[in-house]
Amino acid sequence: MTTQQGPQRQGRSAAGPRTLAEELRARPDDALAALLRSRPDLLNPVPGDLTQLSARLSSRASALRALERLDRFTLQVAEALATAPDGTGLATVRTLLTGPAKVKPHPGATPLTPADRSAVAAALPRAIATLRDRALLWGPDNGLRLVLAVREALAPTAANPGRTGLGPTLSDATVGMSPARLQQLLASAGQPATPDPVTAVDALTSLLNDRARCAALLDTAPEAALRLLERLVWGPPTGTVPDATRPVTAEDAQSPVEWLLARGLLLPSGPGSVVLPRELALHLRGGRTHRAVEPVQPEPAPAAAPRDPQAVDGAAAGQAHTAVKTVEELLDTWGLTPPPTLRAGGLGVRDLKRTAQALETTEQQSAFWLELAYAAGLLAPDGEADERWAPTPAYDGWLQRDTAERWSVLAAAWLAATRVPALTGTPDGKGKPRAALGPELDRTLAPSVRRATLALLAELPPGTPATAAELLPTLRWQRPLRGGPTGPDGHELRDDLTAWTLAEAELLGVTGRGALAAPARALLTAESDPAEVLAPLLPQPLDHVILQPDLTAIAPGPLLTPLAQALALCADIESKGGATVYRFTPVSVRRALDAGRTAADLRAFLEQHSRTPVPQPLAYLIDDVARRHGILRVGAASSYLRCDDPSLLNEVLADRRSADLRLRLLAPTVLAAQAAPDALLAALRAMGYAPAAESAEGDVLITRQDSHRTPPRTAPAPVPDGPPTPDDTLLAAAIKAIRAGDRAATVNRRDSTPDPRQLPRTAAAETLAALQTAVLLGERMWIGYLNAEGIASQRIIDPVKVEGGFVTAFDHHADELRTFALHRITGVAELDE
Repeated sequence: MTTQQGPQRQGRSAAGPRTLAEELRARPDDALAALLRSRPDLLNPVPGDLTQLSARLSSRASALRALERLDRFTLQVAEALATAPDGTGLATVRTLLTGPAKVKPHPGATPLTPADRSAVAAALPRAIATLRDRALLWGPDNGLRLVLAVREALAPTAANPGRTGLGPTLSDATVGMSPARLQQLLASAGQPATPDPVTAVDALTSLLNDRARCAALLDTAPEAALRLLERLVWGPPTGTVPDATRPVTAEDAQSPVEWLLARGLLLPSGPGSVVLPRELALHLRGGRTHRAVEPVQPEPAPAAAPRDPQAVDGAAAGQAHTAVKTVEELLDTWGLTPPPTLRAGGLGVRDLKRTAQALETTEQQSAFWLELAYAAGLLAPDGEADERWAPTPAYDGWLQRDTAERWSVLAAAWLAATRVPALTGTPDGKGKPRAALGPELDRTLAPSVRRATLALLAELPPGTPATAAELLPTLRWQRPLRGGPTGPDGHELRDDLTAWTLAEAELLGVTGRGALAAPARALLTAESDPAEVLAPLLPQPLDHVILQPDLTAIAPGPLLTPLAQALALCADIESKGGATVYRFTPVSVRRALDAGRTAADLRAFLEQHSRTPVPQPLAYLIDDVARRHGILRVGAASSYLRCDDPSLLNEVLADRRSADLRLRLLAPTVLAAQAAPDALLAALRAMGYAPAAESAEGDVLITRQDSHRTPPRTAPAPVPDGPPTPDDTLLAAAIKAIRAGDRAATVNRRDSTPDPRQLPRTAAAETLAALQTAVLLGERMWIGYLNAEGIASQRIIDPVKVEGGFVTAFDHHADELRTFALHRITGVAELDE
């Protein structure tokens, strides 16, 4: 039996492998693992053997997905191979990219210096190795063959010239042309007649491939015909001509187009169009498939001078602190007044405007903060019948962390998110504006562009800023086919995503003054904890404020989170910046009393955290609001108003502003109202009173600032951009299964069936006898087996024991000792030694 694999089979044929499956069979396991890691779609499901794997490699969808991951030069190499016949050598590919050294290049092509040619020669082996490692190319260096699906995707045609701008070969362009017309083309081109159409096409192809003969023919062309060819040489290779299929001879030609048609230098591609044959286009180009060849990745060239890295880190840290506080302020606000969810999902335009006003920022930036909180799992719909957006329970846990850790959570969520906040407000396919937090903001390209953009910034010297225009040439070189759709402005999605990434990175504190900050470098490389890098850069939070006689409190820096939350409960933020100013008002003090604080609690809190004594006006304000707070009680009848002071109730009843409440005196201390309790509370407060809500038992109801939370929610998973990359454990198991299946499929059988892919079939008695004999003689057997799910497979086993209706054997497919039910074995066959 022949079971050799991997490197042991590399020397079986000096001419190289005959098929892609044969080449895969010669690869070692680590090379197969690299292939499956770079193309994870091949593992769903795991191929049964290497023949199945090679068939899956040749599928168009898998090949196109792999081509999208190639850099520009590797793609140019593949495109050059697609213009050449199968079995092309490495030297020919290099010539197609650079042109023959002694041939004058076309004036429209980018000139190549000797250094450029050396760069192409140096980069070509790497590109070939990449194509071969990803199984887009196979064969030895003197006989390179593209996988069929890759050739079909990249080979230029009249309808799809591709990135080379070339057309079909003369052989493809003359398919269906009559033998008589082919002979006319030969005669008009001054070539002898041939016995059949095949040799006629070969003769015309040979003419165009022979530089001397082709040049001599073009020397006889009219100047207008040559100018016409110049218009087609770099693509598109097609032109519109009336009645292009009419047969024209050299004697009948009256125009430049007819002169070219008569000699096969232009060929009809339809009733009203002509195409330039690929061979002639390559001749006119000086033998080059591409106008410009780019063997080396262009490096960004920032125009701005590098900045002090410490200043960059300081600016980024300050913005990181602002980002954390902005998200905290946003979610605290929405915890109090959660906005409704649109029927189609997302947030309404009015609610977005209100949020922008509350945050004192633009609507576009507000959409960014909302999407950031949503991606981090801190914000979600509550799932109620009247669904609203609200903070999640994870937000409470997030608040308990320090600022650096909270920023790390936000930054990691932003880097991996497929949500694109900048699309908020842009028209969708139906012309309607996209809503913030809506279902139409996911773009699978976003995470890769973000990471690639930041990676380029990380490669620059520390403190060096760069703009999107300076980074885009490099990004386009790295993934030329991953630009995304083109928008109305003519820009690819990648172009917009790059600019948006830089703007969002500055908002989030990933960059400072346009350059990448140290915490972001740790976030990209994962070599250290970004929070640990950021923490020393952040200002230390303060545990005190300065109270002033004008009913304000000044926080000279960032406050500890519990202090900031407690202060925001009893005072309103008046201004932000390096120092935050809080203002105490009757409404803000009443808010604290509604939350269960007492006047004594507020005074003790302020005395504890103020560096100055509590000013007398502030103490008076607290006492005055507390004295009036809760004298009136509101409950639910429709609703009622209760007070121990009858004169106060009579005052409310006599007030004209209470007419809409339709109050009615039930008792000297009770008024009934035809309004809901919350509406009654709001109306009385608007009239200048300070009522408190009470429960059915008569207790004062305390409303908490963070009372509205969603049920537990998980962060939204980014939209996958293809299958996930398999881990090492899955790769090892998959390769083991593929190798075992391949051995079972290719092993030499003593009694082979007509189709070696079929399961062996033997009678039950014959199967039992053969297995018992194999146990006695220590022979290896080939069996067919149906598992409990009815899935058939081929196995190579070493039987150890047969008893009780089961066979205990070493299974080479699973590489372990296993037990097989006899009634599930379809049959057995012996293997050649």
